Amino acid sequence: MADMKVQIEIINPYYHPDVMVSCDARDKEFEYFKCYPGLIIKMLSDVTEAFERGKKFADYRNLESLQEYVLISQNTMSVECSRRNEKGCWELYPYGKGEEVHPASVDFLYPISCDI
Repeated sequence: MADMKVQIEIINPYYHPDVMVSCDARDKEFEYFKCYPGLIIKMLSDVTEAFERGKKFADYRNLESLQEYVLISQNTMSVECSRRNEKGCWELYPYGKGEEVHPASVDFLYPISCDI
């Protein structure tokens, strides 16, 4: 993922997510960036948190393919999943210690725990 970027064609910025999943065949033609991700995951830091929650998420919402944007805290045992509903509106699904994170776009379950 270090060299892979997301391009938001309508406004033209490129961003570097920590993890992204695209199941769109159109993305196969691009070697160093993707335009149609369904899931984007980002680790938060004290320095980047405001930007990830604000401007970057606002830009990502321009991606029609994006179904979920997941933010993982480095400081607390918490994960926030913003999911686009059937009406196109974004809903927040927060998860904490002892819960299972469920990114529905990839139908994946993972428990939040302090076990390594």
